[in-house]
Amino acid sequence: MRGWAVAEQGLPAEGIAQMRESLGVHRAMHLQVVFTYFLAFFAETLARNRNTGEALGAVTEAFEVMRTTGQRMYEAELHRLKGELLLQVADGNAAEAEACFREALVIASHQQAKSLELRAAVSAARLWKRQGKKNEARDVLAPIYDWFTEGFDTADLRDAKELLDTLV
Repeated sequence: MRGWAVAEQGLPAEGIAQMRESLGVHRAMHLQVVFTYFLAFFAETLARNRNTGEALGAVTEAFEVMRTTGQRMYEAELHRLKGELLLQVADGNAAEAEACFREALVIASHQQAKSLELRAAVSAARLWKRQGKKNEARDVLAPIYDWFTEGFDTADLRDAKELLDTLV
């Protein structure tokens, strides 16, 4: 988490290096408690810094850890991240990315993980907006956004509101 914070503070190379080191220690010690969560943060940080290949590798590793441990806490977010990464690789991956977003929505809804469901809805809505499907985008995002009663100053809810405002 320290590496992530360092990257977020404007030192991505240093933060990513710290994250790689920490993940290596976790792997060497076979520590898998919340490992998928750490891998998701690592993948997101790599993606933000255009290291898509390694980010996809981290997501793939997280899915493998999830399969072997049964640790599904961050499963919805991993599907969403995979979709975002596929779009970062090429717009031609839109159908596969959409499938990832839909899977993330189903899982987050089933787990009653509204914050993760919101993130998945934002990702899907952005894709559909680019494809000219504004009604579908609004239909997936509005009900989830409307579920929230507080926290409207958080980045995810601000993003969702900003996107909803463009879908009218």
